[in-house]
Amino acid sequence: MITLVIADDHPLFRSALSGALRAEMQGIVIVESHDLDSTLQCLNSINDLDLLLLDLNMPGSGELYGLIRIRKDFPEVPVAVISGSEDSVMVAKVIDAGALGFIPKTSEPSTYVQAIHAILAGDIWLPEDLKLKVANQPKPDLSMQNRVAELTPQQYKVLCYLHEGLLNKQIAYELSISEATVKAHITAIFRKLEINNRTQAVLIASDLKLQMMAITN
Repeated sequence: MITLVIADDHPLFRSALSGALRAEMQGIVIVESHDLDSTLQCLNSINDLDLLLLDLNMPGSGELYGLIRIRKDFPEVPVAVISGSEDSVMVAKVIDAGALGFIPKTSEPSTYVQAIHAILAGDIWLPEDLKLKVANQPKPDLSMQNRVAELTPQQYKVLCYLHEGLLNKQIAYELSISEATVKAHITAIFRKLEINNRTQAVLIASDLKLQMMAITN
């Protein structure tokens, strides 16, 4: 029996893909999530998960941030990215960030099944027309995404609030902590991201399209 999570913010797509996979793969167990926060909660609660099908652009993911965060926190979980874009540069980044496959959302159900079985067998799966293009891409620089993934959930929230333009006093109110604690978090953020000021932090959050999550700890 195969257990997988479909993480995508479009309920109609999740429902259609779930139905197609259940029709093609007898006994498959499918759990759905709609943003990075709910996906992390699923990964925390499901034992022996076989595969995560991850949309890069759902809320909280910030393009590659969600993938890198999941690979850091749950290195044992195989991840395949599903996307409406087939840009070879992005696909190369996805594979370099630790995904074991890339499946275009427009793929036929039989293609999803083929990809899932290949990944579960230990292979990296890509569409035939993308393999050569991806192989010819230069190695991407994922250093900043990896640094952001090192932030604690509370530090991540502070970074998002900096991006929204909140002052320390406002951040303290939103998180129910003291201004001194906010300053300590900001200092830690600067150190981990190897930056020196709030402007740089805001630019990083903007470039990575970071969004607030409800996750605690």
